[in-house]
Amino acid sequence: MVMKRVGTADLKAHLSEHLRAVRDGEELIVMDRREPIARVIPFEELEEGLVIEPGRGSLADFPWPAPVRGIDEIDVASALRAERGDRR
Repeated sequence: MVMKRVGTADLKAHLSEHLRAVRDGEELIVMDRREPIARVIPFEELEEGLVIEPGRGSLADFPWPAPVRGIDEIDVASALRAERGDRR
């Protein structure tokens, strides 16, 4: 299925027309210049309510950042007060 691509100006100028097409089952890709920024698809009610899918993979597979070494302990409250200055 080829999705129709519309620019933001065209979407704004012909919103009702585009929404009728979506209501009839068509999907739209919204473009900003030549970059796709959104996809508008028909709304589908879920008969069984909220669907929660189990996670895939393992947290062990997540690319956690390495710990930062060499930073002295920082008094966070003092740093925050200094950053805020007189603002309250």
